[in-house]
Amino acid sequence: MKRSYYIYNNGSLRRKDNTITFTNEYDEKKDLPIERVGDIYVMSEMSFNSSLINILAQNGIPVHFFNYYSFYTGSFYPREQLVSGNLLVHQVDHYSDSEKRLKIAKAFVEGASYNIYRNLRYYNGRGKNVQVHMDLIEDLRWQIPRAQSIQELMGYEGNIRKTYYNAWPTIIDQEIEFEKRVKNPPDNMINTLISFVNTLIYTKVLGEIYQTQLNPTISYLHEPGDRRFSLSLDLAEIFKPILGDRLIFSLLNRNQITQKSFTKGLNYLHLTKEASKTIVAELDAKMQTTIKHKDLNKTVSYQYLMKLECYKLVKHLLGEKEYEPFKIWW
Repeated sequence: MKRSYYIYNNGSLRRKDNTITFTNEYDEKKDLPIERVGDIYVMSEMSFNSSLINILAQNGIPVHFFNYYSFYTGSFYPREQLVSGNLLVHQVDHYSDSEKRLKIAKAFVEGASYNIYRNLRYYNGRGKNVQVHMDLIEDLRWQIPRAQSIQELMGYEGNIRKTYYNAWPTIIDQEIEFEKRVKNPPDNMINTLISFVNTLIYTKVLGEIYQTQLNPTISYLHEPGDRRFSLSLDLAEIFKPILGDRLIFSLLNRNQITQKSFTKGLNYLHLTKEASKTIVAELDAKMQTTIKHKDLNKTVSYQYLMKLECYKLVKHLLGEKEYEPFKIWW
């Protein structure tokens, strides 16, 4: 099985025959077997050469880059190998037709909000009294089918998330400063943590989209724009509650991440290398965790669930089966 490789030490990546070699700043070398590399996360200063780019492109290996503050800066997205003009036409048609677009966008918000509600129900059943937030979100979820535009739908989605985040101080055992979601830049340790974990989910989804014929720049909930893979943002909405948020709750409640995991002098903007490694290791383990799929009647990993979501969207776009978002059933 292919896996993600995370590089935290400064150095260089080079092609060596038909594989990849990483050399760190102490001239220590490590080979990455090309057939086992799913994608690469560069969390440090790194140099490359063109022959490396060629072998990454030939083998369809995306590379994701993060800066010193653990902020995502971009991805090397290899040339599409699974192209389909037919699907592209249908994908654009479903964006251009406002009714078709809104239908898909509602499905994304419906799936995300349901998984958010289930998160709250899980913790409410374990002594965290978040019933008032659950009731508010349930009311807001009733508004989703009535939305007449993407803007109105985004408004409901924003209110659901605002209500959800208001419940976090109750769910998290540590004393936290978290009144609202702030992104650019995050203003406290919780916002920094959310930004980092959400970005990881986004890149994981992007990696799965690459394995399909979907074009990652044509989206339905988020507006397509230049220099971003907005379909990843759409699909990531569904998985952020069950993968990202639950990971954050777990890390904080087990004290694996504390205020010491951030650079206080930078207003908790910067995750330490050790904290970043802990987060990616826990997320990778979660991605490989398997569950029994109720419809497929077989065991699948969380990573495969992302790819399955892409396949479901393809079937919808081609008119084979209406898209239904992934919802927690256990």
